[in-house]
Amino acid sequence: MQNIKQISALETFPVRHPVLRANKSIDSCHFDGDNLKATIHFGLLDQNNLIGVISIFEAKNDLFTAEKQFQIRGMAVLKEYQKKGFGKKLICNSEKHCSDQNVNLIWFNARKEAIRFYEKMGYQVKGSPFEIKGVGEHVIMFKKMNCE
Repeated sequence: MQNIKQISALETFPVRHPVLRANKSIDSCHFDGDNLKATIHFGLLDQNNLIGVISIFEAKNDLFTAEKQFQIRGMAVLKEYQKKGFGKKLICNSEKHCSDQNVNLIWFNARKEAIRFYEKMGYQVKGSPFEIKGVGEHVIMFKKMNCE
């Protein structure tokens, strides 16, 4: 039985580290904005074991004209749980949260290998690929929200 609940930034580290920062120190799992009041972190639990995390920041990207923008960061599902729909659950939960906040647009930096996953969920690539030093090639992806 899986459920999603709000967690602290520190609680995201056991999933962020092996998935997103495996060859780096645990300190590299702390992202700018993690502790801002407007930031929210969600954890996906499978029988009380944390298997996936996602963080949502209120952050404006000048590539977009939308008024209220949120950025997804630190989206990760433990390797043994990938390709089972858990990432989709985290994204859908985050989209609902953003919709409840009247967000106009969600954007994020996606790893090259995750582009297809996000495209299946309605996200689009904006601009050219770029390198995040020590992490790898990324693209900016976004999705306009239908807020009334």
